[in-house]
Amino acid sequence: MMSYCDYCISHPEDIYNATYHDTQYGFPLKDDNLLFERLVLEINQAGLSWITILKKADNFRRAYDGFHIPKVAKYSEKDRARLLKDAGIIRNRLKVNAAIVNAQRILSLKKEFGSFKGWLDAHHPRSKNEWTKLFKETFVFTGGEIVNEFLLSTGYLKGAHGARCPTYRKVASLRPAWMRVK
Repeated sequence: MMSYCDYCISHPEDIYNATYHDTQYGFPLKDDNLLFERLVLEINQAGLSWITILKKADNFRRAYDGFHIPKVAKYSEKDRARLLKDAGIIRNRLKVNAAIVNAQRILSLKKEFGSFKGWLDAHHPRSKNEWTKLFKETFVFTGGEIVNEFLLSTGYLKGAHGARCPTYRKVASLRPAWMRVK
């Protein structure tokens, strides 16, 4: 099976994947709203192709108010109904609900850890299985593949890029020293 890096290198015409691969995938994120965005996008990808999500990413940002966590956490039934009618995003009741519930849970985590990133940092390093268990205990709609891709795409797990990939060194240089342990 072709790796994501190999696919993007050999298909530069796929501008969505190439741009995401070269500028976002595996890059550490510091902003909680960007981390939340990535989690919501990974949840919405479940059962679909990643290109579908990449093509709809701007629509998701608009529909979810820029993934501003406190705002999404306060969404009402009217907001849920609006999202379920929005053809620009994935209209799945469980996935829409997961975004709202997970925003509320992130706000709760902020009380103890200061931020979503603070919570992630406090639990790093962990194995994929340990992360999956922690996410399932903390969030909704977070199975193993969603957790794995979220952590790879945000730099918490190694392996987003192979050593031969031109983006590998760039991503590695951005990771804090304490994240390079595992």
